[in-house]
Amino acid sequence: MSDQIKHECGIAMIRLLKPLSYYQEKYGTAFYGLDKMQLLMQKQRNRGQDGAGLATIKLDVEPGKKYISRKRSNASNYLGDLFQQIHRHFNDVDSDRLKDADWLKENKPYMGELLLGHLRYGTHGDNTIETCHPFLRQNNWIARNLILAGNFNLTNVDELFDELIELGQYPKEKSDTVTVLEKIGHFLDDEIQRLHTWYKPDGYSNREINELIYQNLDIQRLLRRASKKFDGGYVMGGLIGHGDAFMMRDPAGIRPAFYYHDDEVVVAASERPAIQTVFDIHLDKVKELNRGHALIIKKDGRVMVEPYIEQLERKACSFERIYFSRGTDRDIYLERKQLGKQLANAVLDAVDHDYKRTVYSFVPNTAETAYFGLIEGLEERLNEYKKEEIIKMGSDLKPKKLEKLLALKTRTEKLVVKDAKQRTFIADTSSRGALVSHAYDVTYGIVKNHKDTLVLVDDSIVRGTTLRDSIIQIVSRLKPKKIVIVSSAPQIRFPDCYGIDMSRMQEFVAFRALVALLKENDKGHLLQEAYERCKAQEHLSKEEITNEVAALYDEFPYEEVSKKIAEIVTPPGIDIPIEVIYQTVDGLREACPNNNGDWYFSGEYPTPGGNRVVNRSFINYMEGNNKRAY
Repeated sequence: MSDQIKHECGIAMIRLLKPLSYYQEKYGTAFYGLDKMQLLMQKQRNRGQDGAGLATIKLDVEPGKKYISRKRSNASNYLGDLFQQIHRHFNDVDSDRLKDADWLKENKPYMGELLLGHLRYGTHGDNTIETCHPFLRQNNWIARNLILAGNFNLTNVDELFDELIELGQYPKEKSDTVTVLEKIGHFLDDEIQRLHTWYKPDGYSNREINELIYQNLDIQRLLRRASKKFDGGYVMGGLIGHGDAFMMRDPAGIRPAFYYHDDEVVVAASERPAIQTVFDIHLDKVKELNRGHALIIKKDGRVMVEPYIEQLERKACSFERIYFSRGTDRDIYLERKQLGKQLANAVLDAVDHDYKRTVYSFVPNTAETAYFGLIEGLEERLNEYKKEEIIKMGSDLKPKKLEKLLALKTRTEKLVVKDAKQRTFIADTSSRGALVSHAYDVTYGIVKNHKDTLVLVDDSIVRGTTLRDSIIQIVSRLKPKKIVIVSSAPQIRFPDCYGIDMSRMQEFVAFRALVALLKENDKGHLLQEAYERCKAQEHLSKEEITNEVAALYDEFPYEEVSKKIAEIVTPPGIDIPIEVIYQTVDGLREACPNNNGDWYFSGEYPTPGGNRVVNRSFINYMEGNNKRAY
């Protein structure tokens, strides 16, 4: 994605099912859990560049001994800094003690059987240490301690916050993370109190009741009650002080979650390849956590996957497939190739089927897999053409003519390279723009001046600013006859509210193109009418609200919006024709049939809160308000 956007956080959870001494004996280290957690987080570092955190819980620790440890970092080298701080606690331990698992657990932090890691990609707000997960809700009662980390955004934080106030709570801040922590924490307290009230009349002592609570705390019931009014996309991992743990996924399956367990370990993470690589297991052994289900690990080691909320239609985020998740997942890799392959016909039409005078490349590196797919599609069509031509030649087949035909190939080159990030310091506006335009560099001498068409594959185009201010300016120096920009994702038309920082409608180049077309075609009044319909729904419940922006796009064919986008991303002074080709929503659904959460392309939101967000975003635009829409 040439336009960088912040996106989905990453989670990793490990529960060791054996004593630490078991791992010391079998794997030669008592740090097995910590080592695996570090690798899991490293393999998911694409999911967080603003900070990282880790929390651990020790099982069966005597009262008065520390059993919860947490460390967070928002340093520039956040992962290295995080684990450096953790391992600093062991610098004074001699080699014999480092092999004594029991001593380490007794005397050192982070030597717990439960581990919860998080990589933060902040979509809004401060990037301080306080915003890094995991979050901790502390209590002197061991089973009331809650550690939470998540990959989520909720559309109805205001509603949930008000409920906490009605319950008598006094939250320290109004954020989805704190609200969720306190919401789950409230029902954790309530479930514990319910069990305590149940067992007390039977004559059990308080310490005996605690043991009964550990055994019988119903995590499924707890999560069902706590999440009843959650509206959004989420995966949340939680550790409870006495030793229970859970990973829960939203009812539409918007955010990704995978897990694996055997008799030694239970592990859950945001991405499947991370688990495969770190634990060296086959693809088939890693399971996807079903939507509306929770992976629950009880203190005694029981592992279960239980539904906790009624499922919605599956709407797994398609942006995970296009861009966010690492392409080392087999299915994602194949889907990205297919996204590119499906655009072959449209691209050939744009270049007049001229294989000789067309050069293909990609930008940025994340678009490489879609580029491979496009080239594969082009090669298939070229082979079809060659076959037809050979059949036409019949008995007139001449060696030189055949040789010339077989020499025809798709011209593939690495032309655009991301250069070192330019630091603009205090340069004036014009100087800063000139520096930004050099964020990329090009390979000269490959494209023939004013003769070759240049086709560049991108995985998605959000704002179009990088295209206009950098990429097109720099590749225009190659002097191609024409530049065709190919997006393997459809036009981003609507805001996101489930994890990506795309809530300001005016930032989308597709929306700016729509507004321009409406005004150019004397349809500007439709903007005001849509605004009034949005305003009329402001006080309705989220279940009653409908997306009032989608109809505006129906005024123009898809290709006409793409044409206007091409005009918008063409830099001033560039006289080379620019064409932009987008994947269609139908094409996306065909390539990614099991991950059809495409609301930012289609406007079809998976939860009722999405329609409120899109209308609010449009209202903000019309009122000149640059606030987030949720």
